[in-house]
Amino acid sequence: MKKIIIIGSGFSSLSAACYLGKEGYQVTVLEKNEMIGGRARQLKTQGFTFDMGPTFYWMPDIFDSFFADFNKKTSDYYKLIRLDPGYEVYFGKNDSLSISADLNKIYQLFEKVEAGSSKFLQKYLKEAHFNYDVAINKVVYKPGKSIFELIMPATAMRMFQFLQSISHKIRKGVKSPKLRQILEFPVLFLGAKPSKTPAFYCFMNHADMVLGTWHIQGGMFELVKAMKQLAESYGVTIKTNSAVEKINVENDLTTGVTVDGVFYPADLVISGADYQHTEKLLENKYRNYSQEYWKQRVFAPSALMYYVAFDNKLENVSHHTLFFDSNFEIHASQIYDKAVWPDNPLFYASFPSITDTSFAPEGKEAAIFLIPIAPGLKDSEEIRQQYFDKIIERLERLTNQSVKESILFYESFTTSDFVRDYNAYKGNAYGLSNILLQTAFLKPKMQNRKVRNLFYTGQLTVPGPGVPPAIISGKIVSELANSYLKETGYGKTI
Repeated sequence: MKKIIIIGSGFSSLSAACYLGKEGYQVTVLEKNEMIGGRARQLKTQGFTFDMGPTFYWMPDIFDSFFADFNKKTSDYYKLIRLDPGYEVYFGKNDSLSISADLNKIYQLFEKVEAGSSKFLQKYLKEAHFNYDVAINKVVYKPGKSIFELIMPATAMRMFQFLQSISHKIRKGVKSPKLRQILEFPVLFLGAKPSKTPAFYCFMNHADMVLGTWHIQGGMFELVKAMKQLAESYGVTIKTNSAVEKINVENDLTTGVTVDGVFYPADLVISGADYQHTEKLLENKYRNYSQEYWKQRVFAPSALMYYVAFDNKLENVSHHTLFFDSNFEIHASQIYDKAVWPDNPLFYASFPSITDTSFAPEGKEAAIFLIPIAPGLKDSEEIRQQYFDKIIERLERLTNQSVKESILFYESFTTSDFVRDYNAYKGNAYGLSNILLQTAFLKPKMQNRKVRNLFYTGQLTVPGPGVPPAIISGKIVSELANSYLKETGYGKTI
């Protein structure tokens, strides 16, 4: 039985572990933290539960497909609830729009805000559906080795959409600033300005409005637990508190890794840890990319997050609530162009205890707040307190209620924490931006060019940021690793 070591236990690593465990390899996952899950860890304290990372469950078909590969269903592991509304967007005081789970109601909403916009939306979502099918069935499961992975009749028909921005496409059909922001919101998950994101990615609107927004009973960590259970059913070993210090290389092949001075031998190594950090575990001569390369990449935002416990239920908010009452262009410029702390940021809030009573004691509310910020910013307790006061004041004003006095406690998490806990380059939260020059085969490669039995997976390589892409990334790298081992006599020199 050949040995495979996987560094990190985020979604991409757990996905790869499941597939390679199923293939019969002896797989060991090494996680530096006390809890598995990478960015999807969970904080439990004083009767409250908080998902520390992802909170949106989009693209349910991707999760269905993953578990189906093992003759399982999501319902074997967790219960799903479709949210209605999927989310609510605030544009000003007592001024919000809710995105229903009923597509016809979304059309009605658009028409009410702007006459004629529902016709555009119907046509737009039809195109988004087509692009979604192309992306999922023909593009995102590719390993990103060559431009030829993208050259096919389906993509040739849409090639112009890689040269046009999604913002340009939306603004041609919709005049209302509110509706524009609603349509542009989903691509923010891709980590780039809508004005820099190719129009092909309109398929995110299909994921949003057609496939819907879901919640896992118990939170996103239930997905982590499900994947752990599945991996262990195939004999995968998961070790926590095991920070890899070095990737050992001899004769241009990795022989394993070192953890706390202890050598773990392997026929093949996969890293789901931050790509740039992984390369630092190698001698310079074995790295795929230089430090200058990483400096030149366009990174998706980092985040300033707060996990807040309230002593009572809040009013006038939905499970997912977005606060778009400030100028998006200014905030985006302060993230991508100037890399400074934002003056008046947009922010997002999740109140999972509205849907799921397991998140907070009866009569109380658990909340997660997120402000997108530029990676690499220096943070301090003073800055964290300053922005917390800002968003709480805006929450009170926009939703017309007093909440400050009912705060029981809060914890914060931002750039320095991303560096400390995840070795994230510049404290990034979402990996690389999905701009044109960082799409598909233009992303960092999954296989080391010099150490052929060393592979990479996760949000800094294909397909990109987000939970579904991370799970797909794990599948892709498992196929590459499996092919390599079979083609080379199980890790022997070629």
